Amino acid sequence: MRKVLIVTPNWPPISCPDLHRVRTSLAFFSEFDWEPLILKINPDEQEGIKDEQLTKTVSKQTKTWQASCLPKKMMGLLGIKSVGLRSLFHLAQLGNQIIKTESPDIIFFSTTMFPLMVLGRYWHFIHGIPYILDFQDPWVSSYHQNRDSSQRLGGRLKYRLSQSIAQILEPLALRHVSHIISVSLAYTKTLEQRYPHLHPEQFSVIPFGAPANDFELLLSLQIRQSIFDRHDGKCHWVYVGRGGNDMALAITSLFLGIQLDRQHNPEAWQSIKLHFVGTSYATDHRAVKTVEPIAQELGIADLVEEYTGRIPYFEALQILVDSDGILLIGSDDPGYTASKLYPCILARKPILAIFHQQSSVVDILNQCQAGRTVTFKSGDRPEQLLPHLLPQLQWLLSTPKTYQPNTDWQAFQPYTAKEMTRQQCAIFDRCLMPTKLS
Repeated sequence: MRKVLIVTPNWPPISCPDLHRVRTSLAFFSEFDWEPLILKINPDEQEGIKDEQLTKTVSKQTKTWQASCLPKKMMGLLGIKSVGLRSLFHLAQLGNQIIKTESPDIIFFSTTMFPLMVLGRYWHFIHGIPYILDFQDPWVSSYHQNRDSSQRLGGRLKYRLSQSIAQILEPLALRHVSHIISVSLAYTKTLEQRYPHLHPEQFSVIPFGAPANDFELLLSLQIRQSIFDRHDGKCHWVYVGRGGNDMALAITSLFLGIQLDRQHNPEAWQSIKLHFVGTSYATDHRAVKTVEPIAQELGIADLVEEYTGRIPYFEALQILVDSDGILLIGSDDPGYTASKLYPCILARKPILAIFHQQSSVVDILNQCQAGRTVTFKSGDRPEQLLPHLLPQLQWLLSTPKTYQPNTDWQAFQPYTAKEMTRQQCAIFDRCLMPTKLS
């Protein structure tokens, strides 16, 4: 059995989307003749939500190594707070030891701590091992340059500094990469254009796998979510995920549609409550609500509750399962792909998604018949979505609490964690072939 060294700094009990691809793949690697070796960072050095239940999803037989970091207080005086940068030297050293003792065949980076990807080139130079990079988000990007926190002076300067570093490190990391995996076709197209020395065969689009095993485990965990009381007689619609100004078009369209329908049908909305959960990455007073202000402006604030704080992974799944309807809110970035799509489908609840027409979310929902979609294109205004949105709102209002979508599970099969793992392992195999691209 061949071995893959997986650099994934966030690891259970850390609850973070970064680790989703690897964590859901672990159970299937051996079926495709691969043994995973996990290289992570000490979770005590990391901020954010910790979910001890996540550790139950990882086999105790999985070989795992944990790197430490330079002291946060000391490095903070130098302006370096990033856990990725503080752990870079320790990961390099520990990785060298693992390579010498375990002799992995390939190295796979699955993280949004992008600076760590330069270790791929370092280990390739020292040990001659091929490496693969997983782009879950863009590294070099101008998209948020004039948005969100970058509007504030501190945020703008921090963003420009991080992008300046990215413009130096990304070319170094990609110089000798064997393959690039991405969750979005738009990301791969951008990288193909930016790096002409890379060939189309070196790019693959592989979304995160659907975590069916997690829903099976959820039944035995007896998780209690604290967002709403499912037995209070109200109808609870939920959105679990980040907010942000790039989602303002979809949210404004949704709330505008609710405002108009409520004017004509007020009784139908008396029992409806909308919950937006985990909308901010900030863990303290810096968290800013981005949903409730829009609801307030459109006069439906009494229907909407926003919880900016992130919540543990399994509690998020329980919220979906306890809901009467699931909202999926899309970005105005055409390349945005919501990793939360598959848990929403697996929750077997009515889904209403508002997404850019180029997003893969739209195609997947339609193929699997798992929910209703309202699409927009770049430059659209909220009013333009209303003719398509209002009928879908009325559909969601009419669904009983016992409703389950008639999902085409055969069409859903290609998106399962097992199938995504098979595709990853097939790429590992190709990168080891004598004829592989250099």
